[in-house]
Amino acid sequence: MDFIIACVFVLLFIVIALVLLAVFQIRMAGIKIKDFYGFIQANQMLDKLARFARRYENMSPQEQVIYLKEAEKIFEAYDKIPSVIWEDQYREYQKVLDAYKNIRVLRWEDSKK
Repeated sequence: MDFIIACVFVLLFIVIALVLLAVFQIRMAGIKIKDFYGFIQANQMLDKLARFARRYENMSPQEQVIYLKEAEKIFEAYDKIPSVIWEDQYREYQKVLDAYKNIRVLRWEDSKK
């Protein structure tokens, strides 16, 4: 029984040490923990928005507004993180950005009419 308790404490210590090491490395990279967590959430949303980016022309005006707001949140989160970290997501980011620009142009042209 004592051996099991000792193993649990050792494993708990290792887990805490790994978490502290990860936090230390994130801070040493010049990133705030809150910003990094926001980046992880934005990264998950980026995948969803990249799928919607292909069909932006068929979106209703309400869907376009929602898309624009979500894309702006993603851009804000990605701006706080060095681009070296998210290089592999660049293609999806660019798709979302292109659709964002196109929707903005469409909405601007509609407002001029």
